Amino acid sequence: MAEPGAPRRQSLRFLLLYALAAAGGAIAYVPFLTIWLPGRMTALAGDADVQSLGYVTFFGAIAASIGGIVFGWLSDRTGNRRIWIASGLVFTIALLLAVPLAPDVGTLIGIIAAWQLSLNMILGPLAAWAGDCVPDDQKGLLGGLLAFSPALGAWSGALVTFPGLVSAEARLVVIAALVAAAILPVLLFGRPRPFPELTAPTPATADGERASHPTAPAVRMWLARLLVQISEAALFAYLYFWFRSIDPDMHDNEKARLFSIALTTAVPIALAAGRWADRNDRPFRPLVVSAAVSAAGLVGMALASGPDLAKASYLVFGIATTVFLSLHASQTLRILPRAERRGRDLGIFNLTNTVPSLIMPWLTISLVPGFGFDALFLLLAALTSAAVLLLATMPRFPSAR
Repeated sequence: MAEPGAPRRQSLRFLLLYALAAAGGAIAYVPFLTIWLPGRMTALAGDADVQSLGYVTFFGAIAASIGGIVFGWLSDRTGNRRIWIASGLVFTIALLLAVPLAPDVGTLIGIIAAWQLSLNMILGPLAAWAGDCVPDDQKGLLGGLLAFSPALGAWSGALVTFPGLVSAEARLVVIAALVAAAILPVLLFGRPRPFPELTAPTPATADGERASHPTAPAVRMWLARLLVQISEAALFAYLYFWFRSIDPDMHDNEKARLFSIALTTAVPIALAAGRWADRNDRPFRPLVVSAAVSAAGLVGMALASGPDLAKASYLVFGIATTVFLSLHASQTLRILPRAERRGRDLGIFNLTNTVPSLIMPWLTISLVPGFGFDALFLLLAALTSAAVLLLATMPRFPSAR
């Protein structure tokens, strides 16, 4: 039994179920967008597959941006996160299974855009639910658990492509089943302890106004994540081509293995860093350190002339960036100005995940053909270093709740 006056904590059972549900989002999009969709686009578009895939990325990013804000706001207004998550799960699975039925590229783009909307019907309210249920002194632990999401996304991709295990025709069915298996437990069995102080409306000031504009810490956190996400998006899209330029003989399986190693290694590091942040009440220190290490990894990648240094530098970047993004997702919940608008505000933060998909291609096209990947990585290192400065100079402040 907890001692009187001791801080109340959310149950570990709910945190684990929540982290599994969050991983369901990664399981939904990683194998689908990186493995299944490119092959299907080639079958439908032929030689125009790269251009068509660009259209999918563009319109999908717009749909995801809109969905995150709209469904987060709707879950605020209704005061019910579960119903939106459950509805989004139904639509996501239905649209995922409808994708193979698209007879042409235009129809496929439309289905993917609708699928992105439904996926964010899950992710927007799900992110806000953590803010409703997880106190500040457990947000570091939550961030560490969220590091499982990209790792499980990568592992699910390896599972559905394992030779002889799943046929190409059944891959989407297996992905849909994995998504349901990840998200349904928290909806059916998640019974979080209530924390009324986390959902209480923001008190009005003396003049009767409530905070409606983003706070300075919120702006800094938003910009820092955007800068790091631009680097992550560039590496996600062009890692294959960079490794090919460094070592033309590197097998695809080795590239995929490096990607999985980075994501998997990040999990225990994120958990340890998150727990350290909770115990020492230094929520943003691990973000500064991980962003700095990420920038160092990018510099190493820019200087790499052989495969050994290239692989080592990528692992440094990949691990540090995964740790940063996982911990950032949970610590963002501290600095949102109004609990009653938490879902909407997190939808705005979600733009840092989608906007880089619109920015990154222009950076790459502008730099790589004329100056090579070295120039791109140095620019990304500079952007990530700017994120370090934004967070390192942020004044320490008491949490709002």
